[in-house]
Amino acid sequence: MFFKKSFILAAGCLFGISFSFGQTRTDVPFNSDWQYYKANNNTFFTDFNNGSKYFENQDQWTRLEVWENVNLPHTYNKDDMQKDRNFYEGKAVYQKKFTMKPGDKEKRSFIKFEGVGAVAQLFINGNYIGEHKGGYSMFAFEITNSVDYEKENTLVVVTDNKSRKDIIPINQFLFPVYGGIYRPVHFIQTNKTGFVVTDLASSGIYIRQKDVSAKQANIHVQAKLETKEKHTQNAELWVEIRNADGKVISTDKQPVKISPQGVTYVNQEIKMKSPRLWDGVRDPYLYSLTARLMSNGKELDAVKQPLGVRKVEIIAGKGVFLNDKQYPMYGVCRHQDREGFGSALSFAQHKEDFELMKEMGVTTIRLAHYQQSPEVYSLADTLGFLTWAEVPFVNRVSYYENDNAKQQIAELVKQNFNHPSIYIWGVHNEVYSKTADEQVPVLSREMNDIIKTIDPDRYSVAVTGYNVIDRQENLTTDVQGINHYFGWYGGKIEDLGPWAEKVQQNFPDYKVMLSEYGADGNIDIGQESTEKPKDVVTGKSFQENYQTETHIKQWAAIEKNPIIVASYVWNMFEFAVPAWNRGGVNARNLKGLITFDRQRKKDSFYWYKANWNPEPMIYLANRRDNKRTQAETKIQLFSNLKDVSVEVNGKSYQAVKGENDKHWVVNQVQLQKGENKIVAKGKGAKGELTDEMVWTLN
Repeated sequence: MFFKKSFILAAGCLFGISFSFGQTRTDVPFNSDWQYYKANNNTFFTDFNNGSKYFENQDQWTRLEVWENVNLPHTYNKDDMQKDRNFYEGKAVYQKKFTMKPGDKEKRSFIKFEGVGAVAQLFINGNYIGEHKGGYSMFAFEITNSVDYEKENTLVVVTDNKSRKDIIPINQFLFPVYGGIYRPVHFIQTNKTGFVVTDLASSGIYIRQKDVSAKQANIHVQAKLETKEKHTQNAELWVEIRNADGKVISTDKQPVKISPQGVTYVNQEIKMKSPRLWDGVRDPYLYSLTARLMSNGKELDAVKQPLGVRKVEIIAGKGVFLNDKQYPMYGVCRHQDREGFGSALSFAQHKEDFELMKEMGVTTIRLAHYQQSPEVYSLADTLGFLTWAEVPFVNRVSYYENDNAKQQIAELVKQNFNHPSIYIWGVHNEVYSKTADEQVPVLSREMNDIIKTIDPDRYSVAVTGYNVIDRQENLTTDVQGINHYFGWYGGKIEDLGPWAEKVQQNFPDYKVMLSEYGADGNIDIGQESTEKPKDVVTGKSFQENYQTETHIKQWAAIEKNPIIVASYVWNMFEFAVPAWNRGGVNARNLKGLITFDRQRKKDSFYWYKANWNPEPMIYLANRRDNKRTQAETKIQLFSNLKDVSVEVNGKSYQAVKGENDKHWVVNQVQLQKGENKIVAKGKGAKGELTDEMVWTLN
């Protein structure tokens, strides 16, 4: 049984949510009482990209009657991007009024954003503070010297989600870049001496692990410190590790001198004896590590991070090994948006997604194709999902995106460095070149170098949409990711197995992952026969049963071919694609195993649950293909039980094994005219399990 730990989470239990350590550092939500308006056709502010750093006619825009009151997170595309390609793409202005306390002058103040789509320009009282480019990473600005400590302050954020050649992703073709401040905002205050807040919005400490085993582990902590005092500050750095019950198990101290110039780097090592290992879904045990800066017995600053002690190794042709034991890589990809909400999601909605994945038996997740919410990585830590994190260098290249791609990969790694669930960093997805000398391979090599410079302990991966292992774009990272939809965009469903055998023969030393596979399936379109749609790009009828057939046969092939060290279903959930009109639902990618609103599970969901979740289950497939014309037919079901039978109108049939030992088939079933009641039965450890459905023979 993989899931040893019950999933009981409150927002405050997750690392990355706001903490307050005494009076030294405060991190409070800054999400209520905002106002916003769409601004593309409004003349009350200048075109900031053309050199102006100040608002024009500030009195006018602050008195605008078009302001709409909102709380964060908020996106102005929650509806239009989910309907068709005629969505709003451009600027919106957000503002918030706030006041400072008299004692705040003695502290440092910062504004931290978890995500703004896609460009954000920040102003305090009309004064330009800075700009951030990229819709998915966090960023932080110091505002200590720009706020008024006696009067009300006005914070203005100008957002813009219009596609640009210099910001990845450069288009909205594969997924929408929702506009607005769609993730939470934090107001952070520290003393004048403390951990760096503006190191690409990272925690200010970096935790590395060496020589990890059940006997011992060496925990290395690098802290980045700074002071705004005029003199060198003498202090002590305390590193404290607590177990999951909050008990201190280790404390290490060392003196530090913090220079008033630049940043002071401090390295500290703790030896843990007999650590309880973070073992994925088998035992996602989390310690916490708190770094405290102390002076004369008083705390100057403190930062708390998760600590999961683990060792990950990928062995070509064999699989992924966690703590020297082979780990079952039951993987799915996840987009962050949801019907009616866009990407402006609550913690409860992120948590629901993870609960659904846990129910299906997921053990690893690819967060595609961009950096996701801090809460998402914390959920992965807590549940034990090995996580693939990546940046949105995807789909197309412009040759202007180099700087931003390198910025975003550095942000991804630094901001998520301490999450034990992350085992691999993704450089790109389906971007190509004709030779190894061109932009994509060269830029990928530079991005990989950034990863390895910051984090030499984790793997890196690049992804191609061709089923070719040694393409030049993919030879700059540790792992080859292959997106290929056998039987959908080409070939037959059955082609996956022979392809994997050929890879094993020709590339036995390559670390290869099937990073995307699957097929579209409209849950509202049932069909008696299983046929591939004639046109998978412009077709308007994608029946669910072809998707089901794809996953049955392809998972059975994947588990027989260890050269595929990990595989990821595309996709766990349906998601919006404004440029598409396929399969019977406009602006939707229908490859999800669960509908966009998270309300209905497709047959494929239960197929993977039977294979991945050891909890006893039985499920009759093709229940929505219930309009039948053939009296003699086949019934298939998914079950992890050992003895399965089927009754049709009271007549018993013995089920036999199909594609694997979780796939059961009953052939030559005789239906009667009208309604036919079909009941599946199986014996589990706790008694008999049943499932039933009705087919109607016309």
